[in-house]
Amino acid sequence: MTRSRNLTPDAVEQIVSILDGWSGKLTWDLLIISVARRLRRTYTRQALHKHEWIKRAFMLRKQILSTSVGTRKVVSSEVQVANDRIARLEGENGRLKMENDRLLEQFVRWAYNAYSGGLDEQFLSRPLPVINRKQTP
Repeated sequence: MTRSRNLTPDAVEQIVSILDGWSGKLTWDLLIISVARRLRRTYTRQALHKHEWIKRAFMLRKQILSTSVGTRKVVSSEVQVANDRIARLEGENGRLKMENDRLLEQFVRWAYNAYSGGLDEQFLSRPLPVINRKQTP
């Protein structure tokens, strides 16, 4: 068995998308199988767990699945497709809320550290320097 390439940001995003739409039992082994089918690459649990975004999405989805109540009765295939889409979007929404909260906490920490280091809002709000993209001769 050969080693798969390192996870790219695009692959991480696809794996998180898989987790957003996950229904039924969720384990690392089942996720690895699903990732192998979708990305055509096999990764270990350790490789997936190492990425904070994947780990958080996995734990959140696992929590949502454990608290969800029963299954919905499906009348037609169109309703099933709509229910699947709703479940995926609800999962994505929950994950994005969690990520937003984490980023807000990080911002507050940075703001406090900047203030305690003597940096004021005016200094921190300065625009970024312009990048000179002219070609060299």
